[in-house]
Amino acid sequence: MSWMATPLRNAGFATLLGLFACNAFAQSPAEFINDASAKGMADIEASRLAHQKSESREVKDYTIVVINDRTTANQHLAKIAKQLDLPVAPREEVVDKAKALMPEVKEGATFDKAYAASQVKTTQEAIEQLQQQAQTTDIPEIKAFAEETLPKLQNHLQMAKALQATR
Repeated sequence: MSWMATPLRNAGFATLLGLFACNAFAQSPAEFINDASAKGMADIEASRLAHQKSESREVKDYTIVVINDRTTANQHLAKIAKQLDLPVAPREEVVDKAKALMPEVKEGATFDKAYAASQVKTTQEAIEQLQQQAQTTDIPEIKAFAEETLPKLQNHLQMAKALQATR
């Protein structure tokens, strides 16, 4: 029976590693709100810049959707934090983090292409973060936020991919 003990032990160890890996990426509610808010602010600012710099109607239309949806999401996150009396980072700290998250801005004809590629990447990351939080949180307000916000981000991703394909 010892020939079965090693595979069973390895399977048990692999399962434990998987559980630890899932928990390693789980964020506390306050960490999630701070991080998601900073990413939202970075997305808003990058989209404002794109709205100013781009001459493309499609890019400008996309930026308006992103700015509106991400602003609403950040306002919702602030309400949740207040409602749950969560310690959140000072606004300046969140703004600094958002600035660090903003992609490098290209000039000229490559700007729209770089913006679209950046939006695909950051939106995919935001979707993954929300899905992870929705699966691991036991806080109904955050779960509801994720369920409300995910379809909007999935729409942003489809739009960003379409922009990227035409650039």
